[in-house]
Amino acid sequence: MTFKELGIAEPILKALVQEGYENPTPIQEKSIPILLKGKDLLGVAQTGTGKTAAFGIPILHHLYTNNSGIGKRKIKALVVTPTRELAIQIGESFTAYARFTGIKNTVIFGGVKQAKQTDELRKGVEILVATPGRLLDLMNQGFISLRDLEHVVLDEADQMLDMGFIHDVKKIIAKLPEKRQSLFFSATMPKTIVELSRKMLGDFEQVTIKPEQATAEKVEQAVYFVPKGDKAKLLVHLIETKSAKAVLVFSRTKHGANKIVKLLGKANINAAAIHGNKSQTARQNALNDFKDGKLTALVATDIAARGIDIDDLSLVVNYDLPNVPETYVHRIGRTGRADASGVALSFCDAEERAYLKDIQKLIKQTIPTITDHPFLDDGSRPVDAQEDDRPPRANNRPRNGNQKPRNSNNRNRNKNRNRNSTKKQE
Repeated sequence: MTFKELGIAEPILKALVQEGYENPTPIQEKSIPILLKGKDLLGVAQTGTGKTAAFGIPILHHLYTNNSGIGKRKIKALVVTPTRELAIQIGESFTAYARFTGIKNTVIFGGVKQAKQTDELRKGVEILVATPGRLLDLMNQGFISLRDLEHVVLDEADQMLDMGFIHDVKKIIAKLPEKRQSLFFSATMPKTIVELSRKMLGDFEQVTIKPEQATAEKVEQAVYFVPKGDKAKLLVHLIETKSAKAVLVFSRTKHGANKIVKLLGKANINAAAIHGNKSQTARQNALNDFKDGKLTALVATDIAARGIDIDDLSLVVNYDLPNVPETYVHRIGRTGRADASGVALSFCDAEERAYLKDIQKLIKQTIPTITDHPFLDDGSRPVDAQEDDRPPRANNRPRNGNQKPRNSNNRNRNKNRNRNSTKKQE
């Protein structure tokens, strides 16, 4: 199937040709016909499957064919997303797809002064891409009205909940006009996400792109068993031996990301970190330098990495394995975008074996193990997706939930340790 066969307006098709789009990805092929009919949609799909075009193209089609650009510009479509980087990326995509339509968009997010954003809003736009906090702030100040809204998208809903935006999202949903087309996208569907989708959606259809489709054979995966203390040496070794020009490295924590950058710097490898403690300017500069080839490595936490969409990103390294298996799919989705190919390498130390097993169960495949490297963990062996030899959980917590901690002092000590650990996470 081609985009032309989907019945999309000619100016949008012309823009897609210029972007090099020929055939829709699975989520685009399934979602666009539903959305062109005006129905609500619940989309379950991982990063890298082409979600932005899946909702952006039909929204632009509706706005263009309904002549929404004539007269005073009013906000007709709203996209709410969790991070600044992802908001910026979505805005860039709308600009590209709409270049021949006359439809304007703008992006608003926190962490920067609002003057430039409010100036753009005063000029008028049809499409607004926003993070939850800044959206509510400017609505309360009277800069934004949703009374003319026709389309609303809640993107990366599970990440918004993980980042503590649940109350903001509920407030936004409460302010939406009753008559609208609603789109709800999430990579996972825990109970809280299902409940939230019911509050937002009317008569909807569901499109699901399974994780194994997202990881796909186009992404070459491998795991290196390596002691925690040798991970930095292995990373330098891989960058040098593979002559990698653009490597996206994932760290579980902000402190860890900074440490990796310092270690790479000692090896004369240009690198920068992006995470929640970095200013918006610093994050955007690092991302631009990476895109322009000024940096060999960009080290990111999971939340900050949302919105990174770089052509020809051939290598992703999981310096720390994620403790949520779905996050692994998000990470490797940064390479192998759409129809491209890529390589995803993971480092696994002794404490991360349980994470690896969970990941392999999710993607239903055993990730190949690389054993011919100088920092091999002597006690390592492949972790089969079906075996059940998970090491003891952290904090000496028993696997049987009915067993009690040995004493209250241990319980309090564990709570404090867990609380401190959570604070360190992105």
